Amino acid sequence: MILVAGPYRSGTHDDPVLIQRNVDAMLTAALAIFRAGHLPVMGEWYALPLIEHAGSAGIGDPIFDDIFHPVARRLVSKCDAVLRIGGPSTGADEMVALAHTHGKAVFNSLEDIPPAT
Repeated sequence: MILVAGPYRSGTHDDPVLIQRNVDAMLTAALAIFRAGHLPVMGEWYALPLIEHAGSAGIGDPIFDDIFHPVARRLVSKCDAVLRIGGPSTGADEMVALAHTHGKAVFNSLEDIPPAT
């Protein structure tokens, strides 16, 4: 599995349109990873339904904060690699640092990801 790490909220001022633009960029990368024969994963796929089910009132509330980044942190240890995309993001940079700590590969472009064997 390859975790796609990129900005979710960073630089958006929590504007839903800008957040969706960030998510769309991660989804585009995930699709390319899938087409290269790998299994992509995004923390948002796990975190956002849990956050909603837990009763979050919105981005950045205590429920959101208790779930969002911890899900991605747990995913890093289960993945083979991390693809870092997009612009500035403290959370995505943390995922890269965790990947290095766990000895995982880190890619900075889709072109660097080898085809699956």
